[in-house]
Amino acid sequence: MKTTNRIIKKTFPVLQLSCASCAINAESIVKGMNGVENASVNFATATLAVEYNPTVISPEDMRTAIQDGGYDLLIEEDEDTAAETLEEIHQKRFGELKQKTILAIIFSLPIVIIGMFFMHIPYANEIMWILSTPVVFWLGRDFFVNAWKQAKLRSANMDTLVALSTSVAYLFSVFNTLFPSFWIERSVEPHVYFEAASVIIAFILLGRLLEEKAKGNTSSAIKKLMGLQPKTVVLIKDDGSHEQVPIENVGIGNIILVKPGEKIAVDGIVTAGESYVDESMLSGEPIAVLKQKNEKVFAGTINQKGSFQFRAEKVGADTMLAQIIKTVQEAQGSKAPVQKLVDKIAGIFVPVVMSIALLAFVLWIIFDSTNGFTHGLLALVTVLIIACPCALGLATPTAIMVGVGKGAEKGILIKDAESLELAKKVNAVVLDKTGTITEGKPVVTDIFWLNNNDSKKEILLSLEKQSEHPLADAVIQYFSGLSSLPVSNFESITGKGVKGVVNGEIYYIGNIKLLEENNIATNPDLLQQADKLCTESKTVIWFSDDKAAMAVIAIADEIKETSLAAIKQLQDSGIEVYMLTGDNEATAKEIAARTGIKHYKAEVLPQQKADFIKKLQDKGKTVGMVGDGINDSTALAQADLSIAMGKGSDIAMDVAKMTIISSDLNKIPEAIKLSKQTVATIRQNLFWAFIYNMIGIPIAAGILYPINGFLLNPMIAGAAMALSSVSVVSNSLRLKWKK
Repeated sequence: MKTTNRIIKKTFPVLQLSCASCAINAESIVKGMNGVENASVNFATATLAVEYNPTVISPEDMRTAIQDGGYDLLIEEDEDTAAETLEEIHQKRFGELKQKTILAIIFSLPIVIIGMFFMHIPYANEIMWILSTPVVFWLGRDFFVNAWKQAKLRSANMDTLVALSTSVAYLFSVFNTLFPSFWIERSVEPHVYFEAASVIIAFILLGRLLEEKAKGNTSSAIKKLMGLQPKTVVLIKDDGSHEQVPIENVGIGNIILVKPGEKIAVDGIVTAGESYVDESMLSGEPIAVLKQKNEKVFAGTINQKGSFQFRAEKVGADTMLAQIIKTVQEAQGSKAPVQKLVDKIAGIFVPVVMSIALLAFVLWIIFDSTNGFTHGLLALVTVLIIACPCALGLATPTAIMVGVGKGAEKGILIKDAESLELAKKVNAVVLDKTGTITEGKPVVTDIFWLNNNDSKKEILLSLEKQSEHPLADAVIQYFSGLSSLPVSNFESITGKGVKGVVNGEIYYIGNIKLLEENNIATNPDLLQQADKLCTESKTVIWFSDDKAAMAVIAIADEIKETSLAAIKQLQDSGIEVYMLTGDNEATAKEIAARTGIKHYKAEVLPQQKADFIKKLQDKGKTVGMVGDGINDSTALAQADLSIAMGKGSDIAMDVAKMTIISSDLNKIPEAIKLSKQTVATIRQNLFWAFIYNMIGIPIAAGILYPINGFLLNPMIAGAAMALSSVSVVSNSLRLKWKK
């Protein structure tokens, strides 16, 4: 939830939506209310995204208005309770829908068999009448109830079409059963269409069952994201005891214990203890920061070896977990730009179809003097049956939902539908360096021993194992196969290094200042190597005994293995790649050369990154920006498509439209490919939905009859209508299996 100038933005589940037109109606109801700035109802996710002034209107007011329109709104404040309630409602609805569908098919099958093969058995019409009645008025009751609600509002939707077509077919058949002589006297065989009425209900119920199932499938991948963030934290109570609680229960002012290796769950201030915290996602620096009392810690940063306690300052909706859930929910509830046009079409679709049906009925009576009334009535029924705004309404949102879900499964969080559409247009990508192209963590790149004598490497390892400095980990990893020795009198010298005794001798590891303060000699060869390593922007640490330096070790942030392939893939697809970094020219030049990036800028400030992107946009480029820190947030906001690294800051993720959870640059080409596939699927869906209605409705009205005598059977029309919605959803689900 966000608040701006007293305007609140919230998302509520909408219940009892049966078609795309319902979504339009529900949206119109809320939009017309005083105090509502903007409202959008998504049929595929059955959610209302609304911006409103809480001093003028409340969610309860919206719910009352929605209920008057024949729908309902779930407005529970507690998100977990709301999610559980919604899950229960959906499961119950799916269960009821499944039961109704099975019963409708069981009742309809014998009607179809009799209607097709045994029409002349005794009491055939009466048997079909008895079997079809519960299908139409019991299993199909909701269609009539919803149609009546719409009629009271002087509106119409898909339920209106179903109720009209089935009731007309049913009543027409009852009349023909009771008064066959009316038609016989006019030389017309008194056909009955009980099978059409019941099969229409059965097919539509089956279609809605499949739609409901498909909607569940498209969002199932998102649920897997819940496990990606810490779910519990350890609170320290007033009496000093520890209690493990869910992250949602953390309140401002709570004291939280952070153990070695844990990810910090919320923002706060250190109250006791100290440790090094990896804040590369915030600062862009790969070296961890020492956190002591009264210093701030941030959500998403990673604690290293030490333990400390901190007081929570930002909790609840500001936690990383809540942000990710919100991101995905907003993505699946958002509308692609093309969907806005589709919604307008769906909104006027039903009244247009009803007009065409009535026009067909009148034209048949006018131009067919013998069977005009009969054929006109059949045409009216068939047009009402075959027309379906659902295929149109589902075309875009189902593809977006599957695209977002597939992205989530691949580790790509997509914030909104517009970004998913836009990604395919990106022709320039700007990359931050630290944590984006590089690993964002230090590793040993070089080590030079005086006279190539590395006999003291076990001692170096032993001292580093005692150290809590983040650079020590890089050395420990480098010498991971060696055994360590006992260390005594170990001392950590803040800001300079460490000191310890091994086998009765004193040894030092640290910077040049540590050696100078202890009057330790530095060999010219080692000094030359150290100077060379410094020019390569590597961090240099020294190892010595109490008399002379024995080695220099270079530690740097290495390029990710995946970055090289990802950058080449982007360039091969015709996308220009740029690198912007706050590091010095030497480091930037080296990284650019090693990765094959032709365009780069060094020593760039955050605002300068945004200015650079603006210049590219002024040249007509569609720019994607990839970063991971607060220092990238301005540039991310400026870019057409903003992509954050998942191991980065919550601020970068909040600004970005996409988040790569694994921080693997290979996901960028994947996201662009997914965008192309999704947009292609949307176009296919819209094409078939439009073509279906453009071809189906005239045929149902009887346009082919003067040419070849063909009249569409209402039963076939019902099957075709249900199939159109299922085909759109199925085509969207094909995205899941595309590579």
